[in-house]
Amino acid sequence: MPKILMPIGDATEVLDTLYPYFRLPEDGFEVVVAGPQARLYHGVMHEIPPNEAIGWDITREQPAYHIAATVAFRDVDPHEYAGLFLSGGRAPEYLRYDQDLLRITRHFFEAGKPVAVVCHGVEIAAAADMLNGRTLTTVAKCALDVTRFGGTYVNQPCVVDGNLVSARTWHDNTLFMKEFVRLLKASIR
Repeated sequence: MPKILMPIGDATEVLDTLYPYFRLPEDGFEVVVAGPQARLYHGVMHEIPPNEAIGWDITREQPAYHIAATVAFRDVDPHEYAGLFLSGGRAPEYLRYDQDLLRITRHFFEAGKPVAVVCHGVEIAAAADMLNGRTLTTVAKCALDVTRFGGTYVNQPCVVDGNLVSARTWHDNTLFMKEFVRLLKASIR
């Protein structure tokens, strides 16, 4: 089975992460979860709560499922992987400083392998300086991460730009994953 690398950390958004984790094997891909260390990570759920007495103008975060990383970033050989999936949540806020993860991310872009980015996952691609000249989408509050690094932000459910497929949030998973699987299958033929 071709392997897909999925970097995560504490505060990875569970729907951004678990949907592709279970969806990709349905099409014959093995998902390998990596983290700063090989260990169990705390997932979170982000939502704007409906019907609150005092409304929220940003997502509320609460604990959710745990996800195990089986390999540390420093031990990842990106040549062994057919694609990269950059999940969202708050994890990318600190993962983007990990030099091993940035090295890995640059490999996928430079090799033209399929890369999927959802929500805050764009912060990792931006920190790796891989968005210049690209058109992509993300959650609106991360549009600055696209434009400040030379990309063009569009507010659409899913955007494909060469080997890069992007989505705003897990709400766009159906179209997003169809496009990512299409890119993966085309790249391994």
